[in-house]
Amino acid sequence: MTKTNNQTCPQSLGARDMKGVNWVGLQTLIKKEVSRFASVYVQTVVAPVIMTLLFYAVFALAFGGNTRTIGDLPYLTFLAPGLVMMTMVQNAFANTSSSLMIGKISDTISDILMPPLSAFEIFWGYIIGGICRGVSVGVSAILVVAVVVGVEIHSFWHILGFGLLGNMLLSSIGLAAGIWSQRFDHIAAVTNFFVTPLTFLSGTFYSVTQLPVGWQTVAHYNPFFYMIDGFRYGFIGQADGDLTTGIIILVVANILIGSLAFWMLKTGYRIKS
Repeated sequence: MTKTNNQTCPQSLGARDMKGVNWVGLQTLIKKEVSRFASVYVQTVVAPVIMTLLFYAVFALAFGGNTRTIGDLPYLTFLAPGLVMMTMVQNAFANTSSSLMIGKISDTISDILMPPLSAFEIFWGYIIGGICRGVSVGVSAILVVAVVVGVEIHSFWHILGFGLLGNMLLSSIGLAAGIWSQRFDHIAAVTNFFVTPLTFLSGTFYSVTQLPVGWQTVAHYNPFFYMIDGFRYGFIGQADGDLTTGIIILVVANILIGSLAFWMLKTGYRIKS
């Protein structure tokens, strides 16, 4: 006589139907991304801060330190926030792009694609990881600069708002670049021909009001200009552009680039084939 025990036959052997947001999976992916850069913090956090100080020292020596002014501000006071923001967003880009690229090359991207994670959750897991690295570098750089030369805060909310928008934008660009790239050479091309030029032409090292009228117009089409300008305003209380326009442009840029990166994840472009 054969007995059938229903309790020994689980009814949940099929595929799990995930409804809503998989918060546990999202939190795990964020933790993975943060742990990835935190485990090598000397390379991912300390080194960028040192590079920021080197840029600061070089420009201080090259342009005569506080003997030069931008308007009524000492040049070094004007320079510091731009350098911090530049370092932040470059590291946000590096975090998402390198994470995707390493996963594709080492064939560990399946560890992200196989679990019950939607494109929405994968997108935000990488983006928040990039923002965390950018903010970590930015806070560290601000603390070091404050010790070396002193820092005054005019508007904390502008620092926070423009800092988050800028880091999210570069994280999205890095995510899209990481999905698109098939070799590290491709990531380097995006960095060298897109990210670095737009960063250097954004008014990081100078005021765009010093440019000829035509180049000022070009600069105002650069979203990197608005993230630098708004972030700097939070420290010095002066802006070269309209802050409201800057917020709108950064929000629109985030929506456009974020939508592109999300679509690439959703369709499996170059990651599922």
